[in-house]
Amino acid sequence: MDRTGKILIVVTNVDQYDRVGFRTGLWLGELTHFWDAVEEHGFQSEIASPSGGWVPLDPQGLMMPEMGHNSRLGGGVTRHYRDRQFMDRLNHSLPLGEVSVADYDAIYLAGGHGTMWDFRSPELGRLLAEFHDSGKIVSAVCHGPVGFMEARLGDGRWLVQDRDLTAFSWAEEQADNREDIVPFNLEEELKARGARYTKAVLPFGKHVVEDGRLITGQNPASARGVGEAVAQALRKSAPPVHGDAAAI
Repeated sequence: MDRTGKILIVVTNVDQYDRVGFRTGLWLGELTHFWDAVEEHGFQSEIASPSGGWVPLDPQGLMMPEMGHNSRLGGGVTRHYRDRQFMDRLNHSLPLGEVSVADYDAIYLAGGHGTMWDFRSPELGRLLAEFHDSGKIVSAVCHGPVGFMEARLGDGRWLVQDRDLTAFSWAEEQADNREDIVPFNLEEELKARGARYTKAVLPFGKHVVEDGRLITGQNPASARGVGEAVAQALRKSAPPVHGDAAAI
């Protein structure tokens, strides 16, 4: 079914850690699994990034099927990675400075460790606050919630204050041998902003949290679940089209 909802997906432009030689970037599955989930419900997405243009890919994310990449949709990440037209979108992402909130019904922040350097910014914080204050859906997965750190709402409260949410856990950073090279502990930083943070019982387990119009996922395995939750929330908020009120 065709829907009018359009989703802005924000991804990182950072391709390496600042203190070691590890390369990073967008964790591709966190884009593609979300993309597939919302597309199945008829919603379109557009990709933006802090600087615009080229989007690097985290090489680790292309080699770890256990992180949720073996989806039932024709190979998941591999299918999209082989699609030249789809991948070319990552050469021409929209700069955040050119984004108009009025053009979208939801925003989604995909992860990858690169976000820890370019998502914690006043510009992205203001954009997220505008989405939320406009009554639109704000969502993120894994390291994407780094973008929440500078988002202060119109009433002066932090976006995450007294909200239920999740993000990549410190236990997962430790399991991934990243605890000594990431710039901060995302789990603790969100809690310091007043978030009610929860996580899966076991590291890397799927965990999606919905708190009104704020929808978050813990890790790559949770990206599709976030997409499904965003699509359902958009369907509930949208008026019936083509006489299919019963489907809403």
